[in-house]
Amino acid sequence: MTKVLVCQHVPYEILGTLDPLFKDSGVRIQYVNFGRFPHLEPSLEGHDGLVILGGPMHVSETEQHPHLLYEIKMIEEAIRKDLPILGICLGAQLIAKTLGAKVQINQEREIGWHRLELKKEATEDAVLRHFKNKENVFQWHRDTFDIPKGAVHLASSAICENQAFRYGEKVYGFQFHLEVDEMMIERWLKVPYHQEALEAVKAKVSPEQIRQETQGNIEALKNLSQKTFSEFVRLFGFSKKFQRLDSR
Repeated sequence: MTKVLVCQHVPYEILGTLDPLFKDSGVRIQYVNFGRFPHLEPSLEGHDGLVILGGPMHVSETEQHPHLLYEIKMIEEAIRKDLPILGICLGAQLIAKTLGAKVQINQEREIGWHRLELKKEATEDAVLRHFKNKENVFQWHRDTFDIPKGAVHLASSAICENQAFRYGEKVYGFQFHLEVDEMMIERWLKVPYHQEALEAVKAKVSPEQIRQETQGNIEALKNLSQKTFSEFVRLFGFSKKFQRLDSR
């Protein structure tokens, strides 16, 4: 049975829309809850891919979060084994750091719905080829990463230049949150830890504005998520499981 190891850092950042795609394809999901067990050292043995979810910590906060160093070791191992890897937000930052790129605080927080612009290289990318040149996506981050040496820069936004990259053929880092649905967004707006961040951006966006914009954008994001994550699941070798969708 095909298995994917999923690294979770906080209870409110989950696989979201990627979860049913894995299950429908027959991929077994094994979660590692580093938020609850920060000293765990799970093995990649017997796994066919790695997904690293988001979290509020910075990649350098290894004393408070010792699992971060171990996750970097797992990323290195997964790359050596040529496994599909997806990093979302913190996960993308960890992949970038593993590949020698700098991770730092962005010029400003990017929270809510923002316009993503694809680079020319993304139009022929196997996973992102369903994106239009400009798409509204959901964001929630303060940090950003440099594009690793040897990686392909795939997307940017007005606030954060480095939004997505591919390393080799199977390693992807997304700064944005393609996996969210309405319930996840509403939960994030109510998380006590997030209130400081919402206060910091209140001059530009409010929780109520995010809720209103979610109503207008969420269905398109779900559709984009379905197409994009289906292509990521293909990297596990399920070429006959999905009907290939026409590229834009």
